[in-house]
Amino acid sequence: MHRIFQERPEILAPVFGALGVPLSAKATVDAVTTDVTETRPLERRVDTVLRIGPSDGDDFLLAIEAQSAKVMGKEASWAYYVAYLQAKYRLPVLLLVVCQDRATAKWAAGPFDCGARGWTALRVYPLVAGPDNLPVITNARTVAKNLALAVLSALAHARSPECDAILEAIGSALQELRETDSGTAEYFFEFLEINLGDTPAAEKWKGIMSFVSYFPGRGTVRETAYLEGKADGEATGEARGEAKGVLFVLEVRGISVSDSVRERITSCTDLDRVDAWLERSRTVERAEDLFVEDPEDADVPGTGPRQD
Repeated sequence: MHRIFQERPEILAPVFGALGVPLSAKATVDAVTTDVTETRPLERRVDTVLRIGPSDGDDFLLAIEAQSAKVMGKEASWAYYVAYLQAKYRLPVLLLVVCQDRATAKWAAGPFDCGARGWTALRVYPLVAGPDNLPVITNARTVAKNLALAVLSALAHARSPECDAILEAIGSALQELRETDSGTAEYFFEFLEINLGDTPAAEKWKGIMSFVSYFPGRGTVRETAYLEGKADGEATGEARGEAKGVLFVLEVRGISVSDSVRERITSCTDLDRVDAWLERSRTVERAEDLFVEDPEDADVPGTGPRQD
């Protein structure tokens, strides 16, 4: 969910407005490295970091985290991100956490204190965007004017009854948009399919896509990958097509892929294995985590869980 802020920065102004934080719609937005590692033994990465240049004030950094559940110790990582980024770039830092359920959003709002003996040394107040403050947009014309915000709203309300109406409005808007801007329509079709994951809204979106002729058939990542593989005209075409789907999902989610991982994915001819990787690609935090459940990787360094 964090990736949309980097790829569609027009979403920033309306989201900040929903959170009650003023931001000029003409602000410049530049991506900043998400690596906040000081020493290599412990990897630390923020989901997305943007440098915002408002037309009415000084620049600041916006660290964005997508959070699907309460994670023990995550608040310490957030405090570290804010302090590290401010020290490194000498700029004020805001932290935005995007959530899909109210319980997680309530927890993520903090504040989170660091201190002892009754004295607070550091306190973190994240901005939180979730079901309680992102608008429910169900009018197709309104969606067309605020497409990125509507898509984020659909993700935030993916577990709510209102999501069906949001998705129907988005589907209608995208069918019209594909006539004038097919690239943007394709981006949002795929973005929603990938990020709705296993939520109740995912099946609703697949049903909507089945009536859209933008892609052949249902237009899913799996089908597109399969057709590309079939076009290869080789016995291993299906596996290769699925492999392309794995790499595509990782790319859309903003996850880097090393040459060794890319080679392993594209060279695999076991369709069942590649199919399992495709399913995992929707949720893993590192490309290497695709392989953690493969028996042959039980003792392979670098495929264990990431530490925050």
